[in-house]
Amino acid sequence: MAVIAVLVVSACATAPARQPGPRPMTILVSIDGFRPDYLTVKDAPTLSRLAAEGVVASGGMRPSYPSLTFPNHYTLVTGKRPDHHGIVNNNMDVPVLGTFSLGKAEAVTDRRWWDQAEPLWVTAENAGIKTGTMFWPGSEAAIQGVRPTRWSKFDHDMPSAQRVDVLLGWLDEPGFTPGFATLYFDVVDTAGHGFAPGTPEVMAAVKDVDTALSRLLDGLKARGLDGRVNLVIVADHGMAPVPPGQVIVVDAADPGAVKLVSGGPAAGFNLLPGQEARGEALLLKKHDHMTCWRKADVPKRLAYGTNARVPAIVCMADIGWLISDTAGVARRPPSTKMTGAHGYDNAAIEMRALFLAWGPGVRSGATVGTFDNVDVYVLLARLVGVTPVKGDGRLPSGVLR
Repeated sequence: MAVIAVLVVSACATAPARQPGPRPMTILVSIDGFRPDYLTVKDAPTLSRLAAEGVVASGGMRPSYPSLTFPNHYTLVTGKRPDHHGIVNNNMDVPVLGTFSLGKAEAVTDRRWWDQAEPLWVTAENAGIKTGTMFWPGSEAAIQGVRPTRWSKFDHDMPSAQRVDVLLGWLDEPGFTPGFATLYFDVVDTAGHGFAPGTPEVMAAVKDVDTALSRLLDGLKARGLDGRVNLVIVADHGMAPVPPGQVIVVDAADPGAVKLVSGGPAAGFNLLPGQEARGEALLLKKHDHMTCWRKADVPKRLAYGTNARVPAIVCMADIGWLISDTAGVARRPPSTKMTGAHGYDNAAIEMRALFLAWGPGVRSGATVGTFDNVDVYVLLARLVGVTPVKGDGRLPSGVLR
């Protein structure tokens, strides 16, 4: 991944000076699937300016494993890795709770899926600090019995500009002055899945989000909030190209030997009662382009496998490959064109995610090295002014003033 010119910032670049008054508002912005190499002056002038004036991770930020959307968004606001906060995949199958998936409303609104950790908005609300979540995984549930003061039900079709306008509209409400807010964009991820990283379609999505962020900055300025807002802009993961047809059908020789819980780059399988030996023999043998482990044997560096929600067998595909079973392939045949995917080894450079911070609470014109995304939560807690719940992260060095 190339080091882009915008990351070489000058010492004279400055963020807005902090003005006297109450603690600044902190807005956490997620641009789903935004790789660090998308950050160019041509395609993202607003983001490039914020990077030059604030702090940017020059090599990007390391996601947690698996490098998927829901697990990493919950990590960003809890400071815990997926194995510790309980959202161990985008798709889960758990006794008593049943099945979980991104589009299953009765699951994403059920606090029991989320209650293994405490997101920052819950900590803030309990401390008397108002919050608003303009889309964020988990924010539709009353986690530990607490909701943000303002929140919205996720709408994939809502344009980026409208998402900004909803948040700005909240700021106009009498008596609602949030200390913490979130804003989420998914168009870059959607384009990355459909057309692969760096394609014209992806860069058009980058421009769309960049324009929306310019709208946010204009809206904050119009409301007299210059110098009173910290922006922490992140991605949950990167994206890797997937050539057509590169799908590993694990049970092609023995259909029905195991139960697929989650497919893709990070797959999970449960063993069928009475068929455990058959299933282990199928999965734990040597495979081309895929490695599988019993959950207890997942490499320690992935920090994964101790949570009861992790399936019995965990499989990780090589970059550019996907994992499925015969039933899954029948439902969704392999693409005949280049696409994109994430969920791979979180150490892979293709999975690196954007990180930049800008505002009165952070340094000006600075770069930092690559760090783990569990650290973002500690940074956010410091900016918002709450005591962080003990987790897996630490304050990233070189970001705060």
